[in-house]
Amino acid sequence: MIREIPGHKPRVHPDAYVDPQAAVIGDVTIDAGASVWPFTVLRGDQDNYVRLGKNSNVQDSSVLHVTPQYPCIVGDNVTIGHRAVVEEGAQVGAGALVPPGKVVRAGWLVMGVPAKPVRQMTPEELEDILRNAREYVDLWRRNFAERVAAATPTRTRTARRRAR
Repeated sequence: MIREIPGHKPRVHPDAYVDPQAAVIGDVTIDAGASVWPFTVLRGDQDNYVRLGKNSNVQDSSVLHVTPQYPCIVGDNVTIGHRAVVEEGAQVGAGALVPPGKVVRAGWLVMGVPAKPVRQMTPEELEDILRNAREYVDLWRRNFAERVAAATPTRTRTARRRAR
């Protein structure tokens, strides 16, 4: 469900996927290639915004939320695992992974795995995070791109061809 509130309409890029069982409410921007999976909630309904970056994915039953004082910002190529919560005022930097069930608290800036720095990540681990982001882009395009194209009549022929 994509729902606007007075003065705030979600902006979903034509080359993004929002599952019909997800809730995207208010001042939310979802960039190209991003995906929002079943039972996920992105709430930009308290005088602030949620931004989901390019090729990022928010997996089943996760929540991204704001308060009037703080937005919720997720960078590009991010994976937010199942049942994770990204609280208001939290920022998740490009290429990060929020493990399933974890909570990213207000004021945190997550730049990699784990959220609390304990060691330098290997190039293989960093590539694995990007691989996971790419896999989710491929997954929604393989299974749902036709539905997205049908629901977006203003797409250009070029954009429809890319979605195939």
